[in-house]
Amino acid sequence: MCVLTHDEILKELDSGRLKIDPFNRDQVGAASIDLHLGRSIRKLPRSSNGPLHVTDDADPMVGTELLEIQDYFVLEPGDSVHGATLERVSLPSNLCAWIEGRSRIARFGLTVHVSSGFVQPGVSNVQVLELANLSSVPLALHPGIRICQIVLERTEGHAVYRGRFAHQATP
Repeated sequence: MCVLTHDEILKELDSGRLKIDPFNRDQVGAASIDLHLGRSIRKLPRSSNGPLHVTDDADPMVGTELLEIQDYFVLEPGDSVHGATLERVSLPSNLCAWIEGRSRIARFGLTVHVSSGFVQPGVSNVQVLELANLSSVPLALHPGIRICQIVLERTEGHAVYRGRFAHQATP
């Protein structure tokens, strides 16, 4: 496997095998593509009647609230929410990817993925972000900011992810 650099990313986009929608060529960096924060946020309730049981069949959507950000969303210190990229990313069967934070964003104490930054080959979805505020101050998140970057890798062989989140459109 190898990481795609700027020119290889553009070749994949120009061929139509890799799709990013919406897309502007200035999003492509030396070896990644910047993605923007969309308007949807999903948050857990502040309290519950006991613990949330994290099991193999637990549904992460149950008991959460889906919000549309108008101007900005305030993420309090220590809180985490699910956000989503503005862009839908469609990967061919021989590319996988990693969602990574941007240094500029991380310096504010904002993480963009807590633990699941891998993007499977063959997906066509918005990228769900596990946003967490590690700082000591509230952070106002504005839709449209360049929130993360996606790093593409060629796979050995071809595969297509057909799991639960293959075509996800909201966080």
